[in-house]
Amino acid sequence: MAFVKLKPGALLSPVPPVLVTCAGENIRPNGLAVGWAGTVNTIPPMCSVSIRPGRYSHDIIRDSGEFVINLCGKDMMQALDYCGVRSGRDEDKLKKCGLTCVEAEGMQYAPAVAESPLYLACKVESMTPLGSHDLFIGRVVSMGVREDLWDESGRIALDRADLLAYSHGTYYELGKALGFFGFSVARKDVYQKRMKELRGTNRK
Repeated sequence: MAFVKLKPGALLSPVPPVLVTCAGENIRPNGLAVGWAGTVNTIPPMCSVSIRPGRYSHDIIRDSGEFVINLCGKDMMQALDYCGVRSGRDEDKLKKCGLTCVEAEGMQYAPAVAESPLYLACKVESMTPLGSHDLFIGRVVSMGVREDLWDESGRIALDRADLLAYSHGTYYELGKALGFFGFSVARKDVYQKRMKELRGTNRK
């Protein structure tokens, strides 16, 4: 099957759509939907978000030096989308969407969102202008996982969070577990045990 040649584009899909929250001195908390977020380092833990300079949150994050990445389940989809198409210059988007701001450990200004399954509180390490977007690299200084997302063995069970994926302008709900990291070289007994556990996480 041949490829259809296209002009260069950043069509890396799907991606996790996240709600990035920020605030500043005398600046109310704001939420911005971000499709370009990622993991960039393990030790120390670092994440990135790419934000257009014209967005209201851009200068707040630049000046405060902090932001919080809030993962989003399907119950947050409408709020997430709203925060991507409306500006915090004009209204309190978090309040409008019925989202609850809570303290994120290590942050002076930026809150986490109580309705989020998991948050990562980040201190800005660098900001790199790239063209249409500026890339913020943040060092993760704390994380919070909702209490109901721990399984009986004490592990984080994000499969219970109904997380969203975003692909080329469309939101999707994550669903069926197909494998695990290293399954291609796992012993047969390990593979069968892990897949039995994973099948238990699949939605009916």
